[in-house]
Amino acid sequence: MAPLLADPKEQQTDRTTRTDGGREPQPAVVRAGHPMEWSERLYRARAKSTDLIFFTTQLAIMLDSGVILSDALDAIAEQAGDAKFNLILLDISERVKGGDNFSKALTHYPRIFNSMFISMVKASEASGQMVEMLTVLTGYLNFEADTRKRIKSAMTYPVVMVLMAVAATGTLMFFVLPRFMRIYEARGADLPKITQVLVRCSRIIGNMEIMTALFTAVVFLGGFLYYGSQTVRGRRIIDGLKVHIPVVGTMFIDLFVTRSMRIMATMVNTGVKLLDAIRVAQGSVDNYYFQQLWSEVHQRIQDGYQLSESIMVAEGADLISPGIIQMLRAGEKSGRLGEVCDKVSTFYEKKLEASIRNVMTLIEPLMILILGGIIGTVAIALLLPVFRVSSVIAH
Repeated sequence: MAPLLADPKEQQTDRTTRTDGGREPQPAVVRAGHPMEWSERLYRARAKSTDLIFFTTQLAIMLDSGVILSDALDAIAEQAGDAKFNLILLDISERVKGGDNFSKALTHYPRIFNSMFISMVKASEASGQMVEMLTVLTGYLNFEADTRKRIKSAMTYPVVMVLMAVAATGTLMFFVLPRFMRIYEARGADLPKITQVLVRCSRIIGNMEIMTALFTAVVFLGGFLYYGSQTVRGRRIIDGLKVHIPVVGTMFIDLFVTRSMRIMATMVNTGVKLLDAIRVAQGSVDNYYFQQLWSEVHQRIQDGYQLSESIMVAEGADLISPGIIQMLRAGEKSGRLGEVCDKVSTFYEKKLEASIRNVMTLIEPLMILILGGIIGTVAIALLLPVFRVSSVIAH
């Protein structure tokens, strides 16, 4: 079969070199036709959430209709709007046709298909419930996309406020303030104290050497924090702040519990072993403390504990409310653990939406208060010279 991903403009049939007009021989440009070489170039490629949702939805529908996996991948690739995503899907299709499992083919693109996605596909291959698992993945991806959209929408107003505040403050400091400075300096009068502070700030901002030094310091600090966050200690500090900050911490906890319970419900209901479900849940939460919690729960279940007992005695059990543990215990006794996990995930999904609304409701007045304080201070610092300018001129 002819390679699907070769570029006909660059593909050549041999590795010979050519000379042209006495110039030094140059190596021929070779575009390897094997899709695996393309995957190395596309390893760092990313996909839009809409493309990933479209892919998962269409694949579930086509597989449910009886289309074989490789044909479904080829058909979806033809409909892909993004050129890179098209190449990636064709590469995955070629790997599947070559004998690889679907989950193994996905592992070559970790920036598009995360560990949770791959683990759920792998579990569905073992249980034979791929259509059901893909349907759940579609719902999960839609929920994540809607959550991000709500957060961005809620942050639009504060961002606009910040930009307007910066523009107003800059105009007052760099165009209005210098006029009063000249009037006062010509009369030998002193500006009010608060105005003098504002003048010093404007001079600092206008000094390129100082601003360059500050910018350099910020860059170094940002780099230090970034690389520090990649260490275990850094992750513990940052992730600890995420789950313990008032109001915001509740939102993160609800998010991680929703993910974990939804994944366990899906996998247990489709016949996947509980240990495998917990391992996938551990990979789905990008928080150190939740990952440690599920790791310890996994180990204790291997030692013979029930799920509810494992959570109760694990370090970080305070992240899971006692009510959830009681519900899980009841589900274990009745043999309906998957159904209970599904109910918990549905409840926490609604709780997460309420948490996001609470955070956004808190951010807006807080931004107004901070920006109002800054602009008010600048306005007072500029109005005081106005009130005194008549007496200064008379003097």
